[in-house]
Amino acid sequence: MAAKRKKNNIILEKLLVTDYAAEGKCIAKLDGKIIFIEGGAVPGDIVDARLHKNKKDWAEGRAVFFHEYSKDRVQPFCEHFGTCGGCQWQMLPYEKQLSYKQQQVTDTLHHIGKLELPEINPIIGADETKFYRNKLEFTFSNRSYLSEEEIKEKGLYPKDGLGFHLPKLFDKVLDIHTCYLQAAPSNKIRNTVREFALKKGYSFYDHRAQKGWLRNLIIRITTTGEVMVILCIHHEDEPERKALLDHLLDEIPEITTLLYIINPKKNDSIADLHPEIYHGKGYILEKLEKYLFKIGPQSFFQTNTRQAEKLYNVVRTFAGLTGKETVYDLYCGTGSIGIFISENAEKIIGVEQIAEAVKHAEENAKLNHIEHAKFFEGDVIDICTGDFFAQQGRADLVITDPPRGGMHDKLVTKLLEMEVPKIVYVSCNPATQARDLMKLCEKYEVKKMQPVDLFPHTQHIENVVLLEK
Repeated sequence: MAAKRKKNNIILEKLLVTDYAAEGKCIAKLDGKIIFIEGGAVPGDIVDARLHKNKKDWAEGRAVFFHEYSKDRVQPFCEHFGTCGGCQWQMLPYEKQLSYKQQQVTDTLHHIGKLELPEINPIIGADETKFYRNKLEFTFSNRSYLSEEEIKEKGLYPKDGLGFHLPKLFDKVLDIHTCYLQAAPSNKIRNTVREFALKKGYSFYDHRAQKGWLRNLIIRITTTGEVMVILCIHHEDEPERKALLDHLLDEIPEITTLLYIINPKKNDSIADLHPEIYHGKGYILEKLEKYLFKIGPQSFFQTNTRQAEKLYNVVRTFAGLTGKETVYDLYCGTGSIGIFISENAEKIIGVEQIAEAVKHAEENAKLNHIEHAKFFEGDVIDICTGDFFAQQGRADLVITDPPRGGMHDKLVTKLLEMEVPKIVYVSCNPATQARDLMKLCEKYEVKKMQPVDLFPHTQHIENVVLLEK
């Protein structure tokens, strides 16, 4: 292995990639120094890496040339792989993906948490590794990504596209023709909208100038067979809007509800906007085991329904409820975990910051005839005071499912003060979970750990931990 400089960058040559680190980065070593490598390398590859960070004991770089490929590689199944930015692990067999995710959880909890931990249960993988997402959001752009072949043939030219934003490029999308993340009729819906828009000459959104008519297309498909489509436009143009939506309904009768949203803002968020129902009831129903969930255009719901069932089963098993417990479900979203375990609890108390989610949680409880669940709107830090717990009843179990940033220090402190007998911690980020566990283990002991894969072909991983006082 050698190092050379090129345009003030250091390139390390012929590095043997030996392992995976967190967040999809790979590891190579050079004279005892750890090199973290991005850019699609996998263990077993021999690569040249251009460094963008170079410290005394470690460095970060990107693979720029492959001398040899690992024997573990497989052929990616998607034509957009390597450009899209999603499904980064398609070149690995699924069994290898699961192995590396298991390793990621183990290494992260040991290295960051520095805790004595029980053996981690084998990761629960997905039965379906394609077409597993119930929600996808696509973006219109008048600056679609151009391949090298297109540039050679036509030069740089403006091209309308409907697809996914490219990493670190806010104004460009990759024009997606076939995506393997969502079941039919997802691809047909997107391609039908694009073809009709191009034929009619509708303007795709210009993210630099912040003008143009078509902005976003959101598709939700449930395991119950219902299909929701949401078209986001910059401004009202009733004749053209009706023409597009009518064409979509004519071509794809599987659509059960169709909505549109007018978004004149600078960002794509629809949380503060009003969806208009064009066709159907304005929501769809999803099912987790026997429980039904109403999903509106702005609802949060786990994007992999089948794996969410497995995840919530782990929570229910870890909880070990007898029917007499008061359970606090923090960061409860639309109430899915609390409702899923409600049959074995005497009382469910959910806390969630987003008002719309609390409304949906209440609706979902009624939909499932659950009368012993109550939901409260507000930040868990503001809501979960001593007075609140005194009013609602002493907690026998706390379930916490925070965002990627983990729990707030004040909440960790409050949990330690409360001395709840059991905590079930669901995390989408083992690093912040490890940080929080290190603090909670002042009074708690980690009894069980269970990783669950909700997102095949990505580096993302969920982990459930049972703590007992």
